[in-house]
Amino acid sequence: MNLTLGDDWRATVTADPLPLTPRFTGDTVDIAQDANVEERERFLAATFGSQDWLWDTPDILRFDPDSRKLVGAVFQLPYMSAYAETADHVPVLPAVRPGGLRADEVRDFRHEMCAVLCRAPEDAELACLRDLDVLNAPLDARIGIAPDVALLVQHGTVVGWTLTDPARHLTTPFTEPSPTPPSPTTRRLLTECLNLVTQPLFDAVQDDDPAALSRLRSAAQALRTQPDDRPRADALLSLIANLVEDHPDGATDLTP
Repeated sequence: MNLTLGDDWRATVTADPLPLTPRFTGDTVDIAQDANVEERERFLAATFGSQDWLWDTPDILRFDPDSRKLVGAVFQLPYMSAYAETADHVPVLPAVRPGGLRADEVRDFRHEMCAVLCRAPEDAELACLRDLDVLNAPLDARIGIAPDVALLVQHGTVVGWTLTDPARHLTTPFTEPSPTPPSPTTRRLLTECLNLVTQPLFDAVQDDDPAALSRLRSAAQALRTQPDDRPRADALLSLIANLVEDHPDGATDLTP
């Protein structure tokens, strides 16, 4: 299968998905081995593909210049749920076909981040789509490029991606997720934090609605005082940190 990404840039599906465990920071899904900013910069310098620039945050897919195979990726999580019916469930998805990517040529490209976030019940799966037009036709394939991460393909073009069991992969930047399963509290707070950063609750917080601010305050306090699953709780605190900072009278201080 040959796929189009970005602006007429093409890659071929291979039989070898990445063995890397994805890291879900709340803002991004990272498929990488780097342990700090310096290692990430060296990785970007040694590879080619799509990457972020100042004031520009597209999705990142990096390829080895010798083998032209996919060696890492970073996907941005959109916080725009266009309509309620697309926010609380994912579209019908094909079965996952594990596979990697091999670039057809060695050159950089730009791959726009997705604009629509669709959420399965209890956030067991997140599906991020390029735009609402994707929902007008069936998806052709779902290529599993790493454990629980897959690209969505429609008419030969990559139009989105999915993350299965996002709570399990929650962690802070440059840190491997905990090998232990997430606690029920973490799963519940993931759903509440995603509610807070997406419509319609996000708009209510921005309008200083008392009930919405109370939910923000309760979520922040619960995460700050959560006794277990700390790396995942810290990742969720980062997810709502901007809201807390913008509404200091409505949410508790996040400082330990």
